[in-house]
Parts: sequence; C-alpha cells; structure tokens
Amino acid sequence: MLEPAYQADVVIVGAGVAGLSAAHRLTSQGVTVAVLEAAPCVGGRMSTEKVDGFRLDRIGQLLSTAYPELRLAPGLDGLVLRPFAPGVLLHGDGRHHRVDAPAGARSARGALYAVRALASAPRGLPGPRLTATTRRATSRRAASRRAAFRVLPGTGQGTVSRAARAAAPLGGAVDQARLGAALTRFSTVPVERLLARPELPAGQSLAARGLPARTIDGFLRPLLAALLCDPALTTSSRCADLALRAFAGGRLCVPEGGAEALPELLAQTLPTGTVHTGVRVTSVATTSVTTAEHGEIRCRAVLLATDARAAAELLPGLRVPDFHPVTVVHHTTDEPPRTASALLLDADRGGPVAHTAVISEVDPSRAPCGRALISSTVLGAPPPDLETAVRTHLGRLYGMPTHRWETLAVHHTREAVPAMPAPHDLRRPVRLLAGLYVCGDWCLSGRVEGAWLSGQEAARRLHASLQ
Repeated sequence: MLEPAYQADVVIVGAGVAGLSAAHRLTSQGVTVAVLEAAPCVGGRMSTEKVDGFRLDRIGQLLSTAYPELRLAPGLDGLVLRPFAPGVLLHGDGRHHRVDAPAGARSARGALYAVRALASAPRGLPGPRLTATTRRATSRRAASRRAAFRVLPGTGQGTVSRAARAAAPLGGAVDQARLGAALTRFSTVPVERLLARPELPAGQSLAARGLPARTIDGFLRPLLAALLCDPALTTSSRCADLALRAFAGGRLCVPEGGAEALPELLAQTLPTGTVHTGVRVTSVATTSVTTAEHGEIRCRAVLLATDARAAAELLPGLRVPDFHPVTVVHHTTDEPPRTASALLLDADRGGPVAHTAVISEVDPSRAPCGRALISSTVLGAPPPDLETAVRTHLGRLYGMPTHRWETLAVHHTREAVPAMPAPHDLRRPVRLLAGLYVCGDWCLSGRVEGAWLSGQEAARRLHASLQ
C-alpha cells in the first residue's frame, strides 16, 4: 500500500496542559492529532511525586474555581477540585486573621455605603439619629463585616482587643470595608475593562487602588505573591488584576490526587493512540517533525506546546522569558496544626515561606491515614540553610514546635513559572508561520488557566487554517 501524504493532520509537541487542551479541541472537531512527549509521562511541570503513600507536588500552583474551564471543559468533567477554606488566613503581629473573600463580597455593598456615609458626615457634629430599622440594618452589616474579616478563635493567641484588631494586617473597620468593596468590584468587572487599564508593574499599581498602605502591604502583597509566584511583584498589573478577579469571584483549590491529576485526566479522555510519551522531537518544520526514535512524521501543521526553553531550542530566535524560581518543602507529622484547610500567608514577610497549608486537610488523598501533610512554598532564591530557616518560620506561622516534623521532600524548580513583566501582551500571536503554531503558559498569563486558554486559542486558529 502507498504511504499517505501525511500521518496526522496536526502534530503537537509537548503533552502539558496547553498541548492536551489543544488536542481536545482539535479532536472534537474531527482533526487527527498526534501528541508527542519526550518525558515518560504527561503533565510537564504539573507533576506529582509519590513517597510512602504521600502525593507531593513539585510546584504548588494554586487553581481557582472562578475559571469555568476547570469544571465544564470537555475532558475535565471528571476533575475533582478540592477547595481551601474561603479566603485566606493571614499571620501578622503574632496572630491569625482570616480574610473571607466571598463573605466580604456579599457584604461589601453595605460596607461601601458605610464608608461613604463616614466620608460625607460633617466632622465635629453629631450623626443622624438612628431608627430601630436603621440600627438593625447597621448591626447586620457590622456582623457581616466581622464575619468577613475576623480573628480566628481557638488559635492559641488569647483574647484580642479592639486596638489589636485595628492593628491587624487589614487595618481598622473602615479599611476592611474598603477592601471588601474593592474585592467586589474585581469579581464583577468585565475582563475587557481590566485589560484596558493602564499597565504597570503589579507592585506599583497597588498604590492606585485607594486602599491604605497597611492593607496593601499586609494582605494584597502576600496574596499576589502567592498567586503569581512573584515576590517582587514585577508582573504586569493586568495579570495581577486577573488573578485578583479570580480570587474575589471563586475559591482557591487544588486537584484531588495531586497536580498531575489534571493532565492525566486530559490525556486519558483523548482518543486511543493520540498521546505518545518517550518520543523526543529533534526538529520541526511546517509539515513535519523529526524524532530521535521514529524518524520523520509528516503532517499538515505543527503546534509547539513545550515550555519556552524547549521551544527555543527547536526554533532558534524564539524569545525565552525570565522565570520565577519556586521551592516546595513537604513535611509530615501526626499532630497537625490547627488551621483546618486554610491557606496561610505571612503578612509580616518575616521568613522564607510565602504560603503554607496542611494540604492533607484540603485533599485527604495526598497523605496516608493518621498523618498530616504540610506543604510550604518558598518564592525566589532559597536561603543557604533552607531546612532550618523553613522550620523556624513554620514554627512562628503555626504557633507550635516543628523540630519533630519529618521532611519528605524538597523540590526546587529554577524555571517554575514564566515571568510576565510589564508591558506584557496577553494576546501574543500563536501563529508563527503558515502551518507552525505555539502555545503555553509563557504565551499568556503564566498560570495553569493561561496554559489551557492558550492551547484553546492555538487550536481555534489552527483548525481555521485547515479548512
């Protein structure tokens, strides 16, 4: 029999989230696809190590339920997302303070009215007389604000006075109300309006939010550092705004079973024979790829879905971005800290740990019965004595001794998350030449959701060119 002119419509190089996302869209449109992955398994940087019944993520990137793609997309309908407790838990001034973003969003309208009333009231004059109805409404709003921004009981910190609450990382009641109103605006503003705003480094843009410096430094900076994996906040303010919008409109979460569950599920739900692991591509052209194991594979178009550095090796001259290094330290103990399933941030930034969580409380499948798994993330270059510095810092954050905790693994990834400094083009072209396309988190926002959307956009453009 004569060999066909091509062996697949499209060859996708790389079986990370971007490549698998593109493969799903193309196969659903009747396009034959071959996904080639050099590693022995799919997922790229979204990998999970198994150690003695524990599931340890190499890079603890946080997902959000605010992205419908992670729940409704074909191939991901079987994905189980395990949410953290609403909002985040801040450690500042020696105490724990919970910021409940969804509750803050619900109560922010009343809080905003309260702030406006305070701002417009004449100074030195008695306020208006409150009727019984107004008093009840005011009491409900105050209770709602206390529920949204409160000091957690039962953390071993003792009774907290009104002055201590005012000195919390969020500031006083008026500052908390302003924060709630800002989060509400972020959860409802259209994406196009966010992208039309002037672009600055994320750290500089925070000053334009109309929030006090204490709220910015004590809450927004550590939160954005955790969401963007960028402690210096040099990331484009547009990427930061999208991350804040997702935080305000959803819940932070992780995939059940580890980060690898997401790409593995995508690969399993593709047609049989679509994904080929252990195949190293050595060169690419517009109508073929050459592999070390199987020689040339002919096709109608090629989609590069590797990381940026691997893509540049195949296409010399392709720009490689800088990267944010991430170190994840996993500990286990039989006496877990009493923070339930909250994500704990260091508002004081008094050590190397940017955020930490008893991840087995969020996803029990990640640890054997009777053991707790604590996963902590260090952003930037790790300190020389990482183990000692992390243990000391975790002892302060959790308020308990950590010297008996067992270290399971330390994963340092030098090129963990692509840097997206301002100015950054969130609509970077995915088409390089006729028949040659690229996609990946480095092409969009540097997050998992960005990798998914980038693959979808490349598949859409590619399919249109094949018609």
